[in-house]
Amino acid sequence: MKVLMFGWEFPPHITGGLGTACYGMTKGLLKQGAEVLFVVPKAYGDEDQRAVRLINASDVDLNFSQPEFRKIIKNFTYLEVGSNLVPYLDPKEFKKLINETKVEKETRKKSVYSRKFEFSGKYGMNLLEEVSRYALIGGIVASQFDFDVIHAHDWLTYYAGIAAKRVSGKPLVVHIHATEFDRTGDRVNSNIYNIEKAGMKAADRVIAVSNLTRKIVIEKYGIDEAKVFTVHNAIEPVEKFDSIDVNRALKEKVVTFLGRITFQKGPEYFIEVAHKVLQKDRNVRFVMAGSGDMLNTMIRRVAQLKIADRFHFTGFLQGEAVDRMFALSDVFVMPSVSEPFGLVPLEAMRTNVPVIVSKQSGVAEVLKYAIKVDFWDVEGMADAIWGILHYEALSKIFIKYGKDEVNNLKWENAAIKIMNVYRNAVN
Repeated sequence: MKVLMFGWEFPPHITGGLGTACYGMTKGLLKQGAEVLFVVPKAYGDEDQRAVRLINASDVDLNFSQPEFRKIIKNFTYLEVGSNLVPYLDPKEFKKLINETKVEKETRKKSVYSRKFEFSGKYGMNLLEEVSRYALIGGIVASQFDFDVIHAHDWLTYYAGIAAKRVSGKPLVVHIHATEFDRTGDRVNSNIYNIEKAGMKAADRVIAVSNLTRKIVIEKYGIDEAKVFTVHNAIEPVEKFDSIDVNRALKEKVVTFLGRITFQKGPEYFIEVAHKVLQKDRNVRFVMAGSGDMLNTMIRRVAQLKIADRFHFTGFLQGEAVDRMFALSDVFVMPSVSEPFGLVPLEAMRTNVPVIVSKQSGVAEVLKYAIKVDFWDVEGMADAIWGILHYEALSKIFIKYGKDEVNNLKWENAAIKIMNVYRNAVN
């Protein structure tokens, strides 16, 4: 089975869990005999290509004389949409974005159709321009390679997947890692919603990362349940953790939040929980690792609660810095308001850290040795943290059996299910 796959990021150049999931998935598919052509907006040259052939969209020319290009452009609309649609922005980037002038937007609009285009591959100021260009590239790439099925990850790549399907006639599978409802709650932006719905409607099959997400896809987007399949995410095994040497200078216990500091991840609940715990025990440190549009608000809230001497903001962490953070942690908390899956708890568990996750997360569907609490239940979450920190036997149970549980959540098992979806779509 040859797969043309569209993604927005690939390790080691990642912003969140999407790139990590794509990497593990492609390795799992390789073990199932699949060949993957992975199109990424910008390749840096240091990506691990043992399981994929990476195609750099920045190297693809747009030749207006190509019949494939004319076929795509006939139904192509430049994505000129509001700045608040861009995910993963920190406050500084967001301010720059909303201050863009009309002239700058017109200049970028023209560049979408230029013969050469250098993608940044980031979630920054020119994201929507890059999404538009990437859609054009999708059709061109589809005309140049042989494959059996198209696989597109999240809304940023759906139009590219649609263009590839239009050019090749091959079946399209879209993978839902998150929806606009997860990111914004009830403040859904219709433009992003429409892009997501268009991708799901055009797809021959839809993969959701959890039953929670599958339900949203069916109920909120009106997608036929017969073509929506759940394939839970997995995690790469790790061997190096036991050898990580960290100098723990603090005697206090450490409770960690690691993720984007956005509405979806529930950072405000983590701070309220910290306040509750610290009222009972001041010998605890709380760490919020990550960046996002709510960062400044969270810093102000910590100051208002007068817990800044026990609360730390690290900024965005990746790679070995994440492993070192877990090595310093006694508890990991994921209080997400709506989490389609959530890979970070699995990363914590495989590195011997007990975890507490919200019931409103896909990962809660597959974990037995994790404490599950409603995201809004501040008292319940505080009690759970207190119990793990103060009852060593409880902590040891979650560490021992949690690691064994996570080690059985392998990408090669998820890849078997994905291959079945491919065969279903092709047939």
